[in-house]
Amino acid sequence: MKKIAAVWLILCAMGAASNAQSIRAGVGRRVITPEMPYWLTGYGGRTKPAVEKMHDLWAKALVIETHPGKKIALVTTDVLGLTPEIHADLVRILGEQYGFKRSELVFNASHTHAGPMIWPSLEMIGDYDTTVLLQFRRYKTFLVSQIVAAVRMALDNMFTAQLSTAHGRATFAMNRRQPVNGKIINGKNPSGSSDHDVPVLTVRNREGTTKAILFGYACHNTTMGGNNYVISGDYAGFAQIDLEQAYPGATALFFTGCAGDQNPQPRGTVELAATHGKELSDAVKAAMQQKQQPVSGQVKSALDTVALSFVPFDVQKYDSALVKGTVYEQRWARLMIQAYNRGWELTRYNYPVQVLRFGRDLTFVSLAGEVVVDYALKLKARYPGQNLFIAGYCNHVMGYIPTRKVLEEGGYEANENLIYYGMPGPFREDVEEKIFYTLQRIFTRLGIK
Repeated sequence: MKKIAAVWLILCAMGAASNAQSIRAGVGRRVITPEMPYWLTGYGGRTKPAVEKMHDLWAKALVIETHPGKKIALVTTDVLGLTPEIHADLVRILGEQYGFKRSELVFNASHTHAGPMIWPSLEMIGDYDTTVLLQFRRYKTFLVSQIVAAVRMALDNMFTAQLSTAHGRATFAMNRRQPVNGKIINGKNPSGSSDHDVPVLTVRNREGTTKAILFGYACHNTTMGGNNYVISGDYAGFAQIDLEQAYPGATALFFTGCAGDQNPQPRGTVELAATHGKELSDAVKAAMQQKQQPVSGQVKSALDTVALSFVPFDVQKYDSALVKGTVYEQRWARLMIQAYNRGWELTRYNYPVQVLRFGRDLTFVSLAGEVVVDYALKLKARYPGQNLFIAGYCNHVMGYIPTRKVLEEGGYEANENLIYYGMPGPFREDVEEKIFYTLQRIFTRLGIK
C-alpha cells in the first residue's frame, strides 16, 4: 500500500508540474494619453481643457492561456470608464481577429478624474462645441485601436509563466457617505464600510523574473479635485510607476475594486496622490515578498446579463427640472425627454456580470459600473474559502450600482449621479438581489460553493 501511495503522489506531482508548465502569458501596453489641449472628465465646473501631463496614461493587457484553446485577456485602462459602445467594439474586434469570446475579455478602468473625456460618459458635466465633440469621437477611435494593439502585443510575446497570488493592505480609502441632519452627503465617514484588501497576481517567467503585476484597490482615483487641469492617473498612476521602477522590465496593471462610495483621504493635492500611490505600491511589494499561493488551475469564464429595472419614468419630474433645475439638471432633463419621445429603452439596464475561475486557486469577479463597496464585502463573507479578486468599473461604466441600503438612504450614489451620467432612474430596490442571484448562478456553474 505504501508503494502504491508513493507512486500516486509522484503522478500527482508530475501532473501538477505539467499543468503549471502549460500556462503561458503575455503582456502588452500602449500609451492612451490624448493629444492636447483636451478636456478632462469626472468633475463638473471645469472651464478649460488640459494642456499638459504629469505622466502618460496607459492601456495594459495581460493575456493568460492555461491550456490550448483557452485564453483570457485582462485589460486595464487609465481612464474614467469605458462605454457600452466601446466595450461592444472591443469584443467584436478581438473576437474577429483573435477568437476571444465575450466572457474571456475583461476591461477595467482606473476611474481617474484627471483623465480624458470618454464621450458620451458624463456628457452632462459640460457644454461642448462641435469641434470638441469631433475630438472626443477621434479619441474614442484612438482608444479602441490602442487597446487592441496592447492585446496584440501581449499575444505576440507569450511565454511560459508562473502565476501566484497574495493579498496586501492599504488604508487610505474612506467611506464618503456622511450622514448630516438626516441626509447623506459626499463627505467623510470613517465609521462606514471600506475594503482595504490589496489583491495581487504576480506573473513570472520560467526563470522567475517578474513580468507582470496585476493589483487592485477599492478607492476612487479622486485625490486631485476639479481644480486640476493636468493629465495623470492619480494615485493609481503613481503606484504603477513606482512598481515598474522597483521591478525593471515588469508591467504593473491596476484594477479598481468596488470603490463607488470610497474616496482617498486626505485628498486635494498632487503630493497626496503620490503619497497614496506609494502606500499602495508598498502594500503590493509587501504582498509579493510574503508566501505566495500558486495559481495552476485551468481557467473557465462566464458572463451573464441581468436586467436591472429603473423606477417608472416620470415625465413631470423632468419637465420640472427643465424649469427649476441647475444647468446640469436641465441638460439631463432635455436628454431624458428626448429619449422618452423617441421611444428609447428607459425601463431597465442590461447589466453584465462576469467571472473568471482559475481551477480552485483564483476567482476574478468583474462587475460593471461604479459598484459600492458592500458588494465586495458581502461576496467575500458569502464565500470565505475562496481567493476572490473583485473588480468594479469593468466593461461598462454607466453610473453607480447601489445596494438596497444605499437606495433606502439616498444620496449621490443612489440618485444624483444619474444626472451627470444621463441615465433614468433611480434603480428599483431589487438591484442588489438581482446581481447577487446572477453571481450565485455563475458561481454554481463554475463549481464554486
